[in-house]
Amino acid sequence: MVAMTYDSVETLKIAEEDYGVGFIMLHDEAIKHIDAFGIRNPDPDPDHFAYGIPKPGIMLVSPDGIILRKFAEEDFRERPDITFVIEAASEL
Repeated sequence: MVAMTYDSVETLKIAEEDYGVGFIMLHDEAIKHIDAFGIRNPDPDPDHFAYGIPKPGIMLVSPDGIILRKFAEEDFRERPDITFVIEAASEL
């Protein structure tokens, strides 16, 4: 399991220390990978602090980078039901 964010490496280190994150967090400040996966939230303008933020969601990705399953919600305050994610992962 990994997380990908446009946050800085420093922010990721703070999150790891403060919240005891036990998984890999990937840094994508240039939003290159967020764009490649097609998950950038188009709402923030380029001069807004949230520009480049991805839509929240979960993807099951093969080792060679193929998206096998994608789970997302329209409202950024909601997250996909982990039960469905685990079920889909167990079927792969």
